[in-house]
Amino acid sequence: MPTLQAGWGPVRAVIMTQTYSGEHIVFVTGKLAERSLARVLTELTPCGFTWEIRVLGVAVAALLTTDMIARRIGDLSGISRVIVPGRCRGDLAPLSARFGVPFERGPEELKDMPGHFGAQRRTRDLTRHDCLIFAEIVDAPHLTPEAVVARARRYREDGADVIDVGCIPDLPFPALADCVAALKSDGFRVSVDSLDTDDLVAGARAGADYLFSLHEDTLWIADEYPVTPILIGRNPHDIDALCRTINAFLPRARPFYADAILDPIHHGFTASVLRYQTLRARFPEIAMLMGIGNLSELTHADTLGLNTLLMGIVSELSISAVLTTEVSGHCRSVVREIAHARRILFAAREDGMPPCHIDEGLMALHERKPFPWTAEEIGEFANGVKDPNYRIQVAADGIHIYNRDGHHVAIDPYDLFPKLGVETDGGHAFYLGLELARAQIAWQLGKRYEQDEELGWGCVRPRVVTDQIHFAAERSTLAARRARRRKPAGDQE
Repeated sequence: MPTLQAGWGPVRAVIMTQTYSGEHIVFVTGKLAERSLARVLTELTPCGFTWEIRVLGVAVAALLTTDMIARRIGDLSGISRVIVPGRCRGDLAPLSARFGVPFERGPEELKDMPGHFGAQRRTRDLTRHDCLIFAEIVDAPHLTPEAVVARARRYREDGADVIDVGCIPDLPFPALADCVAALKSDGFRVSVDSLDTDDLVAGARAGADYLFSLHEDTLWIADEYPVTPILIGRNPHDIDALCRTINAFLPRARPFYADAILDPIHHGFTASVLRYQTLRARFPEIAMLMGIGNLSELTHADTLGLNTLLMGIVSELSISAVLTTEVSGHCRSVVREIAHARRILFAAREDGMPPCHIDEGLMALHERKPFPWTAEEIGEFANGVKDPNYRIQVAADGIHIYNRDGHHVAIDPYDLFPKLGVETDGGHAFYLGLELARAQIAWQLGKRYEQDEELGWGCVRPRVVTDQIHFAAERSTLAARRARRRKPAGDQE
């Protein structure tokens, strides 16, 4: 077990009694987290390094700044590196330069420390992929060219590589050429999606890069215009018809994609997946495309799981492009989901492993480790608090809220309100209500809750990157509370 050593003044150190041949690391923290950090590090061993904890005269680790660390850290002779709390604000580079020892931020949550060291051992490269995303603007005939470009820019920000201009059967599209030209002038690669030869020719003349979809009878369009066609069968559900189209185009020695057509559930979905497998078996080297909107749009289920599964099929069959849509409200983040999934699936395939323990971005509703602290550990935190500020944490048994005056647990925030004493403090009540609502959602879904932070929703709604140099600006509720306290007694509302 670790032993306490005195002699640091405002600083205390905990040093392991075991020894290892690797580096010696200093972990900086606050008084409240000291015992928990020691427990986590003890459970982490054997870890190839020795460690010590230095408590730098503050109760809450998140209140530490780099200036405070510089004044209080003490002697670093023989230290390999220093790990500061994840929520510590300030530039660490001057500390490293001043002491000649690398300083780095640890995870924001102590219980994630094992994963922090695991991530250091193996950092996955999630910048690579081998699958293009065609994002279709299905209602393009109803939009102006300016509106089409605006939609395309959002798709590009979410990860789309090609903008597909959708055409509606039997609906004239006089602005088709203008839409294609506007997209090209804005730097987009463009495809046109129609079974009408007039639309396809108009799009090709306007400069479209790809055409959906050509079959045996319309291959002549690709002969007249420098486009990359997406090939289908004359009967889109007939694999032999698709193979005839492919064999007819192969002598041209030009790029193309082949699409076996994915059907909705209960309308041939399983058979259509098998068509893709058959197509890959017959043509091991050709480029294939899968249109996934038939599944995501016509299945009222959260799209992230569906898209991850589909991208798994795409990865296994080496399908090099997908076409997707965002028509239904529940499909509003599909492009972003696919863009993230293709990178994770690429990394997993490169490693020859399932897509797990690579990245958490494909989980929106749940998390692998939603409750890092037990009720007993939170009780230890609560016993060490000596000020009136409320802390909120979530464990398997419910929402914990505590300060020096008490520790309360419930699963319904309404049960907590009578115990908080904020009936006459609107700003504080608003703040606690917001945080308790977030905590309740986290408890109900099995998500990670961190006070003063929005809940994480994976790649569906990426978190804003935290500023690690400065503390967050004062929010409106705290500002109002301070202003209320400054008012003369006669001016109180």
